[in-house]
Amino acid sequence: MHNSFPSNGFMGNNFDGMWQAVDEFRSRFEKRSAGRAGRGELRTAILALLAERPMHGYQIIREIEERSGGSWKPSAGSVYPTLQLLSDEGFVSSEEASGRKIYALTEAGREDVASSETAAPWGSVGSASGPGFAALPKAGVELAQAAAQVGRTGTPQQVRDAVTVLEDARRRLYSILAQD
Repeated sequence: MHNSFPSNGFMGNNFDGMWQAVDEFRSRFEKRSAGRAGRGELRTAILALLAERPMHGYQIIREIEERSGGSWKPSAGSVYPTLQLLSDEGFVSSEEASGRKIYALTEAGREDVASSETAAPWGSVGSASGPGFAALPKAGVELAQAAAQVGRTGTPQQVRDAVTVLEDARRRLYSILAQD
């Protein structure tokens, strides 16, 4: 993020610059697909879940979010079209139960899951570095948002205290990298 922060800093009355930096920080992480699955991963995830038990669409969304540690929550606008596509391909069937569409694998769907060498993408979403990695950008963005809020609404003493906390957090993060 070289040269991405305002040259006159964040202190004083330049809170617009701080918000601009927070937005830049967020956009850099979002470009790395934090919380977003790669092509085909939603399909794989849905098939893996339905191999366990029939579910309705929002159960699928919640299960994916839970299993990915909160780093991936597909939208209904991506889950339902994928379910329809799987249905059109003959891998998924649906039936009404208690006012909801419950989806289940067909025999062809079970065969596809059994023959697939692709693992469920729970830990790989956002990074090849394993489970939970995608939570790091989210935590960083939330920290930056909290710092910006203190900068906008805090007293001078609260701002000084926040700077101390952030400097300590930075040192502690680097000390994690220094450990073997």
